[in-house]
Amino acid sequence: VQLQASGGGLVQAGASLRLSCAASGRTFSRQTSAWFRVASGKEREFVAAIRWSGGYTYYADSVKGRFTVSGDNAKNTMYLQMNNLRPEDTAVYYCAADPSIILSSIRMSRAYGHWGQGTQVTVSS
Repeated sequence: VQLQASGGGLVQAGASLRLSCAASGRTFSRQTSAWFRVASGKEREFVAAIRWSGGYTYYADSVKGRFTVSGDNAKNTMYLQMNNLRPEDTAVYYCAADPSIILSSIRMSRAYGHWGQGTQVTVSS
């Protein structure tokens, strides 16, 4: 599956952005897909994930209540709605997917076999 992330940009603190991750070559159904981010000088960090079979969602504590991950089967696209953005959310955001994620690995980047290119999100204070 090929993944294409988009939707990043430069916004002020408190604003909202919606990231998209479009899949081609294979559908998201029966897969787990996720968003990770890499801030300057930091390691890759789990943000959110969705299990398309059942629609279960998972979030990092740092974004819970502000970010929402969702999927559109018809468009084969995953979204990350980011509200009340903070300067500490500044990072390059990546989408990832894999058909073989077990629950205990859902927050581990090494468990995902397919990655999209990153999209930059910059939040100014």
